[in-house]
Amino acid sequence: MKQQILAVIKNLLSKKSTDSFIQESNTTELKKTLNIFDLLILGVSAVVGTGIFTIIGSAIVGGSGSSGAGTGVIISMLIAATASLFSALAYSEIAAMIPVAGSAYTFTYATMGEFMAWMVGWILMLEYAIGNITVATAWTGYLTQLLKGFKHILPEFIVNCPLWLRNDFRSMYAICEKYGWDVHDKMPFLHLPFGIEMPIAINIPAIFIVLVLTILLIKGVKESTRVAGIMVFVNLSIIISFVLVGSKYVAPENWVPFAPNGIEGILAGTFIIFFAYIGFDAISTAAEETKNPQKDLPIAIIGTLVLCTILYVSVALVLTGVVPLGSIDTQAPLAHAMRTIGKDWYAGAISVGALCALTSVLLVYQLGTTRIFYAIARDNFLPKNIMKIHKKFQTPHIITWISGLIVIIGSLFMDLNISAELCNYGTFASFVIICIEVLILRKTEPNRHRPFKVPFCPLFPILGIVMCSCFMIYKSLSGGDSSLYFLLWVAMGLAIYIGYGYKNKRINE
Repeated sequence: MKQQILAVIKNLLSKKSTDSFIQESNTTELKKTLNIFDLLILGVSAVVGTGIFTIIGSAIVGGSGSSGAGTGVIISMLIAATASLFSALAYSEIAAMIPVAGSAYTFTYATMGEFMAWMVGWILMLEYAIGNITVATAWTGYLTQLLKGFKHILPEFIVNCPLWLRNDFRSMYAICEKYGWDVHDKMPFLHLPFGIEMPIAINIPAIFIVLVLTILLIKGVKESTRVAGIMVFVNLSIIISFVLVGSKYVAPENWVPFAPNGIEGILAGTFIIFFAYIGFDAISTAAEETKNPQKDLPIAIIGTLVLCTILYVSVALVLTGVVPLGSIDTQAPLAHAMRTIGKDWYAGAISVGALCALTSVLLVYQLGTTRIFYAIARDNFLPKNIMKIHKKFQTPHIITWISGLIVIIGSLFMDLNISAELCNYGTFASFVIICIEVLILRKTEPNRHRPFKVPFCPLFPILGIVMCSCFMIYKSLSGGDSSLYFLLWVAMGLAIYIGYGYKNKRINE
């Protein structure tokens, strides 16, 4: 019995050498087609858009029991960017050293062993799959706003799509509260452990866009980045023009008070806005499909973070300068700001830009999900046959379909705010782990060639660990169901590993 226990522990801690990972990547069936420009497109696609078009208003004004940051949201952005930068540097060092699909999952397998690798992979799937659900829900909201601009042309049913067909939980709750109705009588609920309830609705627009992007990803990553490139061009054009046009109408008195809720509001805004920075690590998931990963990955990861932070701060300054704090619309802040200064025509353009931005985010998140699934299946934690490569397109088509179905099912009942917070927990956890792994590899493989090195090591990785851990603790203490959802997700991952993954790996090796 003792020997069996020791054998299990040994397996749980068993590592996969970095050389074996690199050898696998050199013999991969995935087509190496991506260059530095493609990687930057993926990075910007994942980061720019989500925060600006979906949550910047909530971070400024507050809501759901949290205090708003006001114009102090730019401090929230800089704090989030700093925490992300430490993790971005860590990702850059390891991704350049081990340019393999799977991101933090692969890196964890090389540093912490089998069990931790599985758990990190499971948490990464939370980050990308749940993040995709969040963005898909926001995509539906902006499509609805855009269609209302064509109310004189389109049928009434399309313009005013029923709430239960577009998963608009917020409106449903508001209507029930207004008329004193019991929301349980108006929509079905899914009952989970710990007394957690999830409303169920149908999100037709989200299902449609996820199906379209799933088919596009099956056709090829290069083709997908071309589409993302078009989306990014439209998106950046809208954002830059918003800054240029809006800056002429900025009233400095709207920036006073700078932080109406003090440090509490800034920290609350930081946690909300952190969702905007999720996705730059998706660049590392495409490492096996990159022509020159050692050089291009670090440039793309850090370049994405710097460029997007500049854009976020610029938009926040213009938005809070144009519209008084109490008048900012949390649903469509940029479009509302343009209406405030009499630029009604620009509101429609912003809706188009938002749809392009969110579409590109969906595309990159879906790519990240499939490549993590691919790496986990290659290591025999999941059935091997799901990682089959399409003969014509040379993409993992089965896994791509599975990832798309996960997002579609999740969009039936996930609320945007809860799923965004849940996604943040997964991101914080993966950022902490990647910083720890840099410290481990510096000790265990000090002589291995590193095309890129984290400066001021171990200080920067330690700062990344401390900042991300503090954010997780802060949010957990502030209450809400998202921390319970995260624990439930971790428990599910543990159960799958014990019940299937561990045994399947032993059988197939």
